[in-house]
Amino acid sequence: MNSPRFEPFQDRLSRDIRNELSASLPLALAQNDLAPARAVAARYLHQDLAPPYVAYIETRLAGYAKALAMITQLPAETALAKALVFWDLGLFFEVHEILEQAWHGARGTEKEMLQAMIRAAGFYIKGEYGYNEAGAKMAARAVAALEKNRQACTGFELDTLLERLRNLDPNPPKLMRS
Repeated sequence: MNSPRFEPFQDRLSRDIRNELSASLPLALAQNDLAPARAVAARYLHQDLAPPYVAYIETRLAGYAKALAMITQLPAETALAKALVFWDLGLFFEVHEILEQAWHGARGTEKEMLQAMIRAAGFYIKGEYGYNEAGAKMAARAVAALEKNRQACTGFELDTLLERLRNLDPNPPKLMRS
């Protein structure tokens, strides 16, 4: 029997854990408190989970704590600024979660830019699990939209991101400016 691995595209438990943890983020960010994420984590950790699931949960909670501390230091707490913190921590599904909420209320150029950043994050999400062909399609669409909406792409290292996406570089760039 194969030992379980955390794989949200093939395993329902993995997908549920990932989705529920990331869905707790907006409330945790609004409250500046990880209690909502910890509650989700505790519900899963009280089950007899295999080590890959436990490791994912613990790694995510540690990343969320680090992100929350960094976000409180931001000069402006926009959705993009928050997402960039998660990006630089390698928490790409959470980038998707944060930007998707902002995307729903956005219009025009901003909406297209947010969708492009969601797709850019999707490239790294897909790549993490070996879905390189699907990731490449997302990267191409992200590049096209980011180029088209370049004027809206402020506050982060756009050219570095574009280069990495064009080259399908599996190593994500740091996007926050020092």
